[in-house]
Amino acid sequence: MSRLEAKKPSFCRSEPLTSERVRATLSVLKGIVTSCYGPAGRLKQLHNGLGGSVCTTSQSAALLANLPVTHPILKILTTSVQNHVSCFSDGGLFTAILCCNLVENVQRIGLTPTTVIKLNKQLLSLCTSYLKSEACGCRIPVNFSSTQILLCLVRSILTSKPACMLTTKEIDHISTLILRAFLLIIPENAQDHIILGKSIIVPLKRQRVIDSTVLPGILIEISEVQLMKILPIKKSDSFKVALFCVSLSGDLSDTGEGNVVVSYGVSLEIAVLDQLLNLGRQLVSDHVDLVLCQKVIHPSLKQFFRTHHVIAVDRVGVAVMEPLSKVTGTRPIGSLDSISPSSYGSVKDLCTAKFGFKHFFHIIPNEATVCSLLLCNRNDTAWDELKLTCQTALHALQLTIKEPCVLLGGGCTETHLAAYIRHKTRSEPEGILRDDGCTQTELQLITEAFCSALESLAGSLEHDGGEVLTDGKYGHFWSVQADSPSVVNWPDLLSRCGCGLYSSQEELSWSFLRSARPPFVPQTCLPCEATDSAGNLTLDCFTAKLSGLQVAVETANLILDLAYVIEDKN
Repeated sequence: MSRLEAKKPSFCRSEPLTSERVRATLSVLKGIVTSCYGPAGRLKQLHNGLGGSVCTTSQSAALLANLPVTHPILKILTTSVQNHVSCFSDGGLFTAILCCNLVENVQRIGLTPTTVIKLNKQLLSLCTSYLKSEACGCRIPVNFSSTQILLCLVRSILTSKPACMLTTKEIDHISTLILRAFLLIIPENAQDHIILGKSIIVPLKRQRVIDSTVLPGILIEISEVQLMKILPIKKSDSFKVALFCVSLSGDLSDTGEGNVVVSYGVSLEIAVLDQLLNLGRQLVSDHVDLVLCQKVIHPSLKQFFRTHHVIAVDRVGVAVMEPLSKVTGTRPIGSLDSISPSSYGSVKDLCTAKFGFKHFFHIIPNEATVCSLLLCNRNDTAWDELKLTCQTALHALQLTIKEPCVLLGGGCTETHLAAYIRHKTRSEPEGILRDDGCTQTELQLITEAFCSALESLAGSLEHDGGEVLTDGKYGHFWSVQADSPSVVNWPDLLSRCGCGLYSSQEELSWSFLRSARPPFVPQTCLPCEATDSAGNLTLDCFTAKLSGLQVAVETANLILDLAYVIEDKN
């Protein structure tokens, strides 16, 4: 009998944020996520010292999924960010950096957690109200009759992911494909409630990015041997389809929902094969043209189908079962018993295609609300990153249907918002404090910590030692290359602001982002001609960024409110 150890008492620590070790650990995490932020972000390579796959990325979804975190406070932060990314796909690094900045800045002030949390909530409410208002100076409405803003949004997402290793030409090509894929999944006769289709990303690695394409319908990869058995495909106005989610291999361990009746003395294998052939005869008599199976089809049944000119494709996989059901209008068949005629569907056309070194079976639907994005990249690492980025961009476009607006990117929303909050808390402190029991001094301290957190977040976009500035009219973000002359005429060095909306040739005054400057009223209500004239804006998804702002502040409040950490060491 093995010796039993006595149970160890739980380990309890009070006021965890006062620990130097905790602060240092939080600072390390902040350094990791900050260095990944933006188009010039540095890549991170994560791997297990004992072996296994290596992940090279700058995206929060891949980074946090592969980053082992043990301290409870860091687990709160990373879990909050991962939950946000699982819902909105974008804005993970934004959320993590802002949360770290808020916790760090507030610790220097020395106010009680209760006061900090109250005022943080008030400032968050001020931010969300402003961002949702028509007067917001960093929000652009999306006009779906034009693709300009949508293309800028997709291009901004692709540009911010350097591990995709794309050239400018490739970014433009992939952006166009993503937008086409998005438009293909919108029903033609959309009413008030839109039910979107699905975009399936089909891998084609070690090929040129420029060879990527979008096709309506579904591409199913098949071997060259299968292709030879399928060809030739007869011409028809419509093809009747049966879709099976149960194995048709004759394996007794997977007979689906039905029963197999076997007489005494009869071989089980023969009985099952007879039942499969009976099923095949019913499909032939029902004039089915195409049989699709999630799993395996028995070779004898395949031969039977081939004899009767029925196309059979097996091993399609669970990932495409839902899209196949949507495209064909079938109900997946889960038994070997008699099939109801209502289970069948149809497609407009069938054909084969070859891309690179792969062969595909192309199912073209009657109404295209499902499409295949055939995605190419030079190597496995870059392809994995590009796939994740395309999924993020497609999700951002879908969120834009619900909230038809975008936010200015490139750090401009953060610096503009900081200028707006400073002005609002100075000019109307009574409306913010109300009955919170906080003083104006406390409000100004928290406001400075909050705005500095936003400005530091914007400053995280600069990774090469350059100077970061803000203008005194719009409150936008500007950056200057490192080693610029100290005394200079700023318009000679600056080109456009971070989002690309404003030019340095306007009559503007600039100051260093982290320098002391008096509050000013940033110009609100973007003029229509300003957005129409700008051809290449840097934009952020409105819904994802707004949620990221809320998650960052709420998570920071939760961490600041922690009085004890109790760990079970058993």
